[in-house]
Parts: sequence; C-alpha cells; structure tokens
Amino acid sequence: MILIRFTRAYPWQSLLMVLALLAAGLAEGFSITALLPLLSMAVESGGGGVAESELASSQFITNMLERIGVTPSVLSLLVVVVVGITLKSLLVLLANRQVGYTKARVTTDLRLRLLRAVMGSRWDYFVHQPVGRLTNSMATEAWRSAIAYEFGVSIFAYAIQALVYLGVAVMVSWKATVSSIVAAGVILLLSHSLVEMTRSAGKRRTNLLKSLLSRLTDTLASVKTLKAMGRENLADGVLQAETSNLNRALEKDVFSKALLTAAQEPMFAIAIALGMFFLLERWNMPIAEVLVLVLLLGRVLAHFGKIQKHYQKMVAAESAYWSLMEAVDEAEAKREEFEGVPAPRLEENIVLDDVSLVYEDETILQDVNIDIPAGKLTTIIGQSGSGKTTILDMIAGLTSPTNGEVRVDGVPLQTVDLKDWRRQIGYAPQDTVLLHDTIYHNVTLGDPDLDEEDARHALLQADAWDFVAALPGGMQTSVGERGARMSAGQRQRIMLARALAHRPRLLILDEATSALDPASEAAICKTLKGLCGDLTIVAVSHQPALAEFAHVVYTVSERTVHRPPPGSQAHRAAV
Repeated sequence: MILIRFTRAYPWQSLLMVLALLAAGLAEGFSITALLPLLSMAVESGGGGVAESELASSQFITNMLERIGVTPSVLSLLVVVVVGITLKSLLVLLANRQVGYTKARVTTDLRLRLLRAVMGSRWDYFVHQPVGRLTNSMATEAWRSAIAYEFGVSIFAYAIQALVYLGVAVMVSWKATVSSIVAAGVILLLSHSLVEMTRSAGKRRTNLLKSLLSRLTDTLASVKTLKAMGRENLADGVLQAETSNLNRALEKDVFSKALLTAAQEPMFAIAIALGMFFLLERWNMPIAEVLVLVLLLGRVLAHFGKIQKHYQKMVAAESAYWSLMEAVDEAEAKREEFEGVPAPRLEENIVLDDVSLVYEDETILQDVNIDIPAGKLTTIIGQSGSGKTTILDMIAGLTSPTNGEVRVDGVPLQTVDLKDWRRQIGYAPQDTVLLHDTIYHNVTLGDPDLDEEDARHALLQADAWDFVAALPGGMQTSVGERGARMSAGQRQRIMLARALAHRPRLLILDEATSALDPASEAAICKTLKGLCGDLTIVAVSHQPALAEFAHVVYTVSERTVHRPPPGSQAHRAAV
C-alpha cells in the first residue's frame, strides 16, 4: 500500500506528524469531556434535576478533573474547553506544517529519483522512451503522488481524532458507541462502490495523460513546420480524441466524489436522528449525556465519512505513483555499470577492431576497422543511415559491439570506467539544442565547476567570442527559444563552445555542420583543424567538406568502413 511505502521512506517525518495529531486529538478529547459536567450543571440549575445514578458518567469526569487539580465550576470548565481547543489547533498546525514540508519533499525526491534512474540507464533503453512520458512522470505523476501522500496523511489524522472521540463516548455510553460504529460501518460499506469507481477513473486518467502528453510534446516540437504550411489545425485533430477520453475520465472522477459526499450526509443525519430517539425514548438517558453523545458520535461519524472521502481521493491519485515507480524500476533495471579501470588519457589512438553490431536481427555494422590517431582530425563520411552515428556511439561507450572491441590506447573500452572515459569527451550533435537561456548558461550548462573564464576560453576556441562580445549583453544575452535569436552558424559555434567548455581530450561531432551554408561550414572546419594537437577530433558527415580538412578520412558504405583509395581526393587529404 502507498501509505506503507511513504511511511518507510519518511519514518521520522511520519512519526512526528502522528505524535502531533495524537496529542491534538487528546487535547480536543480532554476539552470535550469538560462539556458533560458543564451541561449537567446547567440542567440542575434549570430545575431539571436528575438522579445521581443517572449522572454517573458526569461524576466520573468530575472526579477525574479534580485529580488533576481542576475544581469543577462553570468558569474552570469553560477554561478547560478553550485551552483544550487552542492546544489542539496549535498541534494540528504543527502536524499540517510537517505534512506540507514532507509533501514538497516527496515531489522533489520522486522527480530526482526518476531523473537519476533515467540518466543512469543504458542508451539503448533511453532512446526508446517517449520524451512526453518521462516529462509527464516528472511533472504530473510526481505531483499527484504527493497529493496521494497528503490524503493518506489526512486519513491518519481523522482516524486518530475519531479514536479519541470514541474513547470519550465509551465513558458516557458504550452501548451507544457500539451502535454508532455499526451504523458507520454500514454506511461506509454501502458507499464503497463509489470509491472503486474513482479508483478506476484514476487509473484511466493516468494512462491517458501518459499518451496525451507524449503526443503533445511531439506536436509542440513541430509547431514551426505546421504553421509554415498553414496546417496548425492538425494539432487539434491529433489531440482531440485523447483529450475527450481524458475529459470523460475526469468527469467520472468528479461525479463519484460529488455523489459520495451527497450520499453520506443524509445517511449520517438519519443515523444521528435515530440515535437521539433511542437514547431519549428507549434508554431514558439524561439530556446532558445525550447532548454530549450527539456531539461526540456526530463527530465520529463525520470523521469516518472524511476518512472514506480522503481514501477515495488517495486512490484516485495513487495510480500516478505506481506508474512513476514502474518507470523508475524499468530504468533502474537498465542501469549502466561504471565499474572498471581508470580510463586512459588518449595519448595514442582509438581503435575499432573487427567491430560488428546486430540489433533486433538487423546488421547495423559489420567487420569495421578504424584507427583514430590522437591529436588529429579524423572524418568519417557516408550517406545518411549508413551507421556513422553508431560508430560514434561505440566510441563514447553508449553502445557495445556485438563482436570485436573498441580500444583506447590499447585498453578495451569495456574494461574501463565509462563515466571516467566520458568526462574526457566533448560532444556536439547534429541538432543545435540550445536552452532558452543566456549564452553563458548554454555553454556551461550550469556546471558549478565552470566559471566565466572557462566559458570565455571555450567561446574563443570555437571562434565565437567576437560575435558574443559584440552583443549588448555579452555572454548574458538570451539565445531565445531553441536559439532562435542566433543565426545557424552562431548556434553551431555556441554548441561547439559547450562541447569544449570542460576542456575535453576528445571532441566528437555528429553531423555538426550539416545545417550550415558552405561558407559557414568551411569556417567551422578551419576552426576544428586549428583545435587539433592536444585535442583529438572525430567528426562524421554525409558531406565531403570535412574530408578536405581532415588528417584521416574513412568512408562508411554497405555497413562497413573503407579507407579512401590511393590517389583520390580524400586520400590526398588524409596524407
């Protein structure tokens, strides 16, 4: 059960909350006990005297108050009532504050746990996960999980208070208390089907949100394309069906909750009315005790109703928690292993020796042999889909070959600490994924180990400093959404600076110049060649321009790699 999970995850916070609620319930129960002798005094002073035997419970409470030093009088009893209620309010405030703090922590902890699990998973698992599903889990499902925790805590609170009321009620009349418990049980049983209706609607809502947000994320990524073709109305068509299904699930959820509230109140009213009739007419109980019992047992029934309603709300939200935990468990089951020897410093070369890769019965690469010398620019060219990016993934340790091995300075990559190896790599992808933030943040990515001097050094290396320094805000200039305020060449140089900011030993470029015009591409290529020396560069492209500046060139075709034949333009560039 979700409450057990949360209690185990936050034991001290849960214990503090329960103790505060228990103390609050006892304080309120103590104040209510003072009402019985107070009402007895009022009845006696009004001429409605009753037999001493009929006020045994009132006398018991009076004796109890005298033992703790409270002399029963109208003033002292009123003070007890006020003090008890005030103390209860302060303790409930303490408990609610703890619940609020823990709720916020639950949300944050769940998001971080999923983020760490996903970021620590193997690359082949990550690329098959819809971005919208992960976004939904981190945003909506984490928040709904915290809501489930909050309602679960409320169940504890109302249960503790109900037990205190029951304890006081037993002192007044155990028969009436047992009858009330039976009546409450019947009412809760009759309305349980509405709780199950809400549980079903909550599960459907969780599943529909995952699907809807996955589609919504993909659609928003295509807004420019749709608007440019005047077809933005298609977004509405794609999402309309799933939105309608989600609305129906929400309507079912709302209806079941409203119906439960509407059904409980008259049933509890009938139970209280019948109870008063039997107490006064059949059991001839004194009016003072009847009034106190009505107050106590009315609160007991009300709290039982609140327990069921909060349980209903909890089960509506808990499906989000199980969905999020399923995503966490899946990612953790695909966790990468980082054990191994320290990674070499790439002083000699990177070798792919007879490497083959088969994925889902499809041969991606076969018998690939590549020797990438340290301190040089090596270019791998070939048509789109020929396997160039897969080669880069193998070099970065994101993908492991089915056969053969990748070696760095003679050390097999599968034997080294991959995290240590990747810290030596700078990576620039084909897509210029810039954050809607400043140039400085886009270069450093918020790394606390990097400062403005590191960012300036990287921008200088990427030949980007001149245009950045000319901007009114310099490095603090915002690049706009996805870098829209920058030209294609400027975006590419900022991406290159990001890859260089932590001063890597190996720079990997995946089609990094494919979106540039010939002049911008040539300028980037000259920049890259000037970086060689201490820095090793591996670049892939389906265009031949990079080959003109490379020290070594390989061509990918027919799922394998070839060196250019002697005398060819690429061979002359390699020489």
